[in-house]
Amino acid sequence: MFAILLFLVLHWYLSLFAQSFFHHRYAAHRAFTMSKGWEKFFFAYSFVTQGSSYMSPRVYAILHRIHHAYTDTELDPHSPSFDKNWISMMWRTSFTYVQIMKEKMVIEERFLKNVPQKNWLDWWGNTWYSRILWSGVYVWFYVVFAPSAWWYLLIPVHILMGPIHGMVINWFAHKYGRVNFETDNTSKNLFKVDVLMLGEGYHNNHHKFPSRSNFAVKKGEFDPVYPVIALFHKLKIVKINNVVA
Repeated sequence: MFAILLFLVLHWYLSLFAQSFFHHRYAAHRAFTMSKGWEKFFFAYSFVTQGSSYMSPRVYAILHRIHHAYTDTELDPHSPSFDKNWISMMWRTSFTYVQIMKEKMVIEERFLKNVPQKNWLDWWGNTWYSRILWSGVYVWFYVVFAPSAWWYLLIPVHILMGPIHGMVINWFAHKYGRVNFETDNTSKNLFKVDVLMLGEGYHNNHHKFPSRSNFAVKKGEFDPVYPVIALFHKLKIVKINNVVA
């Protein structure tokens, strides 16, 4: 049982870190820069930790920039304002993602500036072969370590880890929580201290200051990813564009 719980927690947080640090703050918002060598490293890190739900950093960046430009409008790729439930919202998000990935959607030039370029991981990680192989790894782990078949119910969580992370923020953080700053959208902060979503729950803060590397703004808030970014900055792995406390 311990092995299963440890695997679930590690998969949740390591894949979420890839999404928050690399896809969101770096690829989409360029809150910091890094060398091409480190970019390749975090491409590989994202592929390994996201596994069956690997997302192209390039496509994610474009998709997320569209979200910020058209939040809560019909052009928003994921908005509770235009979907009856989180399932239909995530289905629409997935459809838009595939359209961008296959270059079947016209993208405004402003959304393409400084996005990570395609590489072989973007191709391989988004094939069904890759997703099925990673799913097989998760199934194998549970067959070996799960104390009973009931634990197999957690396997879909691993397979759909990325979409689950996206659903928590894109659905719930636009419907529930508190507002620190008045904006022209429905973004809210889900938590006072966001450990569960590694700072991504400070969605209202983020919509107010999208280029900040630290999503925590007010006293008592804590963004677990920012200290890592600050450490990487000191180690010269990244260069923060706007250093904030």
